[in-house]
Amino acid sequence: MTGVRRISILGATGSIGRNTLDVVGKHPSLFRAVALACRSDWQGLVPLARRFGPRVAALFDEEAAARAEEALKGTGIKVLGGLGGLLEAASLQEADTVVSSIVGSAGIMPTFAAVEAGKVVALANKEALVAAGRLITREAGRTGASIIPVDSEHSAVFQALMGQDRSAVRRIVLTASGGPFFGKGPEALAGVTPEMALDHPNWKMGPKVTVDSATMMNKGLEVIEARWLFDIPAENICVLVHPQSIVHSMVEFTDGSTLAQMGIADMRIPISFALGFPRRIDLGLEPLDLTALGKLEFYEPDREMFPCLDLAYEALRREGTMPAVLNAANEAAVEAFLEGRLPFGAIPEVVRAVMDTPPVFDGDTLAGILKGDRMVREAARGIISRYGEHP
Repeated sequence: MTGVRRISILGATGSIGRNTLDVVGKHPSLFRAVALACRSDWQGLVPLARRFGPRVAALFDEEAAARAEEALKGTGIKVLGGLGGLLEAASLQEADTVVSSIVGSAGIMPTFAAVEAGKVVALANKEALVAAGRLITREAGRTGASIIPVDSEHSAVFQALMGQDRSAVRRIVLTASGGPFFGKGPEALAGVTPEMALDHPNWKMGPKVTVDSATMMNKGLEVIEARWLFDIPAENICVLVHPQSIVHSMVEFTDGSTLAQMGIADMRIPISFALGFPRRIDLGLEPLDLTALGKLEFYEPDREMFPCLDLAYEALRREGTMPAVLNAANEAAVEAFLEGRLPFGAIPEVVRAVMDTPPVFDGDTLAGILKGDRMVREAARGIISRYGEHP
């Protein structure tokens, strides 16, 4: 790696964004943040912009952008608002690498814009590939954009595949922490509150991905993402619960070998790998102490307790627009759960109901997928409304 890599960070105020800025801040000779973007958290974005001095700060929410512009007056930082602002930050000419970490389907268009501009995309927004994997990978082939995964599991697979003959891959094994309800009986899921679901045992993440981890939908989405990242069919991707979160994922080969990537549970490791690729960056972290681990455990997931995993496999097998349907229905259900409008156990029920009678939309264009996303959410909200208020 030569010179300073210029980074545009989409989702700068979130967990991935702040960890990315921590890596950038520790290595100013290697990285510089040239654009910071988020949805509406201007109070979080302004101090980050003052500290890192990007050329551009972008906020999707127009009112939030106006507040940020006032707060950043005199700094020389250009403040952009609306979807156009996010897309400009995603395709900024000065940026070498775009970190795509805006949560949910809101990150689809900015991710596509970065790919369309031929950037190196450090991808932390799994929903983009879940909903529009065929379009995004096709566009990357056209423009020469590189997609380097930031999710710890996909980063592990990416690393295990480096220099390997892809035709010799037998299967990819994605590991899952199991979330806060692993090993508990069905009674443990009765009366689950958002606070309980957000109490993840190993990782500090945003609320949406943490709830997805609790339902194991997060792992289902990762299965779909892996299909597009590594061009491997669903039947060659499996999931094992690994409560220690030390083995981040594995690749099995036809000669009987298995390559696993291991490390402490710190998102700065896969982030720095994506930013510096192919160079590894010294983060000053404590190394993994194998003698202190005691044991590494692996279990088959409980598919009856966590039906979201099989819903994701079904969506991938049905192909077409079904992964986009799954994603949007799940986002609507998780939002309702976090707002107290839907019981935790009803999240997969809502997704199942929408998948059984999905809206019909064009999955071959980005506009069609985004329109379908809105249609699915509307259908899901209708189903959710029938559950009534949840205390």
